[in-house]
Amino acid sequence: QVQLMESGGGSVQTGGSLTLSCVTSEYTENTYCMGWFRQAPGKEREGVAAIYTGGGIPYYVDSVKGRFTISHDNVKNTLYLLMNSLKSNDTAMYYCAARELPCGYGDTFAGMEYWGKGALVMVSS
Repeated sequence: QVQLMESGGGSVQTGGSLTLSCVTSEYTENTYCMGWFRQAPGKEREGVAAIYTGGGIPYYVDSVKGRFTISHDNVKNTLYLLMNSLKSNDTAMYYCAARELPCGYGDTFAGMEYWGKGALVMVSS
């Protein structure tokens, strides 16, 4: 059972930056498609970015392309989301998730098996 824990959320002004981290509970040699999701108040959860820990291109939803960067440190077993040029509509609870099926097979953001508890990001003007 993979356990995920997010950190790095907080409050920032419009145009600012934040970096989210997601640590895997224990060392594993398994590879996963890992992703960041977010859910704003009153809205459905959406996939934001995903990356396969075995290598390959990252995936982004159109609204964050050019502003957000997802990366994974295989030594630290930590997933990151660097968020630049933050906008008010980026305000949401951000979740880390993982599945064993590689990214790019079907809907990259579907079928996640493991979830963190979330980190709140608030962007204000």
